[in-house]
Amino acid sequence: MKISEIIALGLWPESKKITSQKGIEELEQLGYNLFYIGKNADLYTCPGDDAKVLLVRSDRCSVFDIPLNLEIEGKGVSQTAISNNGAKFAKKLGVRTAILDETVDQNLSVAPRCQLMELCKALEAQIDGEVVQFELIFRNYLTGSLFEATQKGQDPYGLNLSSDLKEWSKFETPLFTPTTKGVKDIPLNSQKVRDTFPEIISSLEKLFSEFTKFAQDNGIIVVDTKLEVFVNSKGEWILGDEILTPESSRFISKEDFEKQNYISMDKQILRDFGKASNWKEQAKELKPGQKLDVIVPQEIKDKILSGYTTILKRLS
Repeated sequence: MKISEIIALGLWPESKKITSQKGIEELEQLGYNLFYIGKNADLYTCPGDDAKVLLVRSDRCSVFDIPLNLEIEGKGVSQTAISNNGAKFAKKLGVRTAILDETVDQNLSVAPRCQLMELCKALEAQIDGEVVQFELIFRNYLTGSLFEATQKGQDPYGLNLSSDLKEWSKFETPLFTPTTKGVKDIPLNSQKVRDTFPEIISSLEKLFSEFTKFAQDNGIIVVDTKLEVFVNSKGEWILGDEILTPESSRFISKEDFEKQNYISMDKQILRDFGKASNWKEQAKELKPGQKLDVIVPQEIKDKILSGYTTILKRLS
């Protein structure tokens, strides 16, 4: 299916930039055509008339929504395997995902980075008079931006949390803290979003709770996760490609957590390095399409890849 047909179906926004660059040669020769280059992954149209696309994960890195001139060899392969595991876990609980069971030819060198995806568009609804897209976040522990808000006496999600709660307090049941999806993640009233999508939120709460238990039994603490919901060509809601992965969740090894060493097994170490190196300020000078040139110690790259490898090993 050509990109023009995908746009005509309303499954790709006309405003979103597409590329005319050629993609990976072995894919292009088979009729897969590159049409979008993301920060960390690329999208290809597929041969035939089916409403699907091919996602190919690269080893590229980004933090704070800043594209970096940085690759970590092997990261894309690990991410793809973890994402596939998350999709299988969701499927067992009856939660549909955009990731198809169909695969590309496994003899292709790029196959371990590939996922065939059902075409879909972001879920939208009107909240407080404005049409928004959503990031549906579930939390097991009080930390990060939510902890900072409670300390200031703020209640961005309408949850009435006490300012006396200590950081890393565990909630009896997961907290639902939705935000808008976009350049700025604006907090939304939790109950309003729940009332708008009762069946979706209930299903995802169950998924998050079941996965939390499974992960803990296998040596990983799930701090929180972000789930993005889309709508397919049949009007059914489905999850996207980042399902219970370190790209969308904070995972901490059980042994580190018990030692109160709260370093998550993802890009957190890279974010911390980027914060100390003032990357956000440097990125203000970037022009559209440019990447920020950074120098990252090999030790940090190795720790990130080691975290992904541990997650994959324990949760497979």
